[in-house]
Amino acid sequence: MNKRKVCLYARVSTDQQSTGLEAQVRALKEYCTRNEINDYEIFADEGISGTKSSRPALDRMMTAVKNNEASTVVVYSFSRFARSVTHMLSGLEVMKTHDTSFVSLTEKVDTQSPIGKAMFVIISAIAQLERDLISERVKNGLANAKAKGKLIGRKRLRDSDLIRKLLKAGMTFRQVAQIARCSHGSVWAEKKLMLEEEKQKLKKHEEEIAKQKEIEEQEAARISKFVNLNENKVLNSPPVQMITPLTNAA
Repeated sequence: MNKRKVCLYARVSTDQQSTGLEAQVRALKEYCTRNEINDYEIFADEGISGTKSSRPALDRMMTAVKNNEASTVVVYSFSRFARSVTHMLSGLEVMKTHDTSFVSLTEKVDTQSPIGKAMFVIISAIAQLERDLISERVKNGLANAKAKGKLIGRKRLRDSDLIRKLLKAGMTFRQVAQIARCSHGSVWAEKKLMLEEEKQKLKKHEEEIAKQKEIEEQEAARISKFVNLNENKVLNSPPVQMITPLTNAA
């Protein structure tokens, strides 16, 4: 039977965080030194978000776990391994099935112990809640800024009016870009925005027509009801008696 190794996993979200990756790897190696672990392998994902459940290095490591080649998985923190409770618990279940322990240095959790298993679930839930709250605050902040008329993102430098006039004249993107002195991407962005505005105008026009039609139908129904009511009154009214005029006797 092959000897099982210790897997060390590190991750950073962007390529510019290389120093962060080095710090994680150094901490993981120090853990191995303190615990006299010599047979280990480092798996590192650089420039990949933790929200992605599939990552090159992570996938290779989990394959080793499923092949019963890993005795322990060591990470710097929970967030380096997974950013959602579902993904984290799914990975933990795979490790449990293949008798692989999980160690997080920052949270000081070892799933070999009952307390470690309980703490793992609790901290994972808190981490997910914190991430959701941050995301919600960012969205609310952007919506509030937009409502106040603040520009979100980079300032638009292209001449929108000129680009639209040239596009409506039937010119190609290349011709429009040369005349308006902008990139093809700017022309495409303006074209996309123009189509979206036209779509919104058409939708609004259709809604107005539908509303007007509904009003006309309601008015026609009201008139029809009024006419029917008057017809019923005429039909149900008693017949008119003819009065014969009296004539003087001769």
